[in-house]
Amino acid sequence: MIWPLAYAVLGSLAGVLAGLMGIGGGLVFVPGLLFLFYLQGFDPRWLSHLAIGTSLAIIVPTAVSSLWAHHRRGAVDWRAVTLLAPGLALGAMTGAWLASQVSTGWLKNLFGLFLFVVAWQMLTGIAPDGRAQKSGVGLFALVGAGIGAVSGLVGIGGGTMSVPFLLWQGKSLPKAVATSAACGLPIALAGALGFMLMGAGKTAAAATGFVYWPAVWMTGIFAVVMAPLGARMAHSLPVRALKRLFALLLVVVGLRLLLS
Repeated sequence: MIWPLAYAVLGSLAGVLAGLMGIGGGLVFVPGLLFLFYLQGFDPRWLSHLAIGTSLAIIVPTAVSSLWAHHRRGAVDWRAVTLLAPGLALGAMTGAWLASQVSTGWLKNLFGLFLFVVAWQMLTGIAPDGRAQKSGVGLFALVGAGIGAVSGLVGIGGGTMSVPFLLWQGKSLPKAVATSAACGLPIALAGALGFMLMGAGKTAAAATGFVYWPAVWMTGIFAVVMAPLGARMAHSLPVRALKRLFALLLVVVGLRLLLS
């Protein structure tokens, strides 16, 4: 009975951090699930695949919750979501297929390197200047496919890439964050489906392909429930300093993944 509790703790941590810092849950879900699945003795050949696929499935309810909250405030640019969504979904499915072609060690190292990139972005605070430009459907489709492919490959909702792109398109930061939250849903749905299909017949009971349902339900529920607490805490805690500390933690986790 310890594993449901462990998933609940992981979901609570991811939810609070998402609400507090605006980070995607996948940055917490994937390394956390990788560690818990290892402790549970799951097949080592598929540990990373299972962690990434399960992370994407968990992101579905969290994305719905976040999307609805932003939509109620009228902050989502649905035109941008519509333009990006086909590429995001196709890219996420492609990322799932690419993940199925490589070893769990390769995926683990890739995620570790991705954590370094996110940490650098958080530490430097670099963001593109808005150009308030009108770009064609082709650009949105291409960018969406790229964001979806990377997100599907490492098990995240894509906010670390979609927010900078939307800022570059001239969106305000609140609108970029809200629109990015909506973009996380097609990524998570398509990516999770892709990992279910690519992992068919390779994993044990209670899993559909590379999605482990007990972890999805327990982690997802607590992530959704605890995110509002993190959002409230953001008004009383030094978020900028906490982001720097979290970025350093990402570097440590990235190194651990690369060296383990």
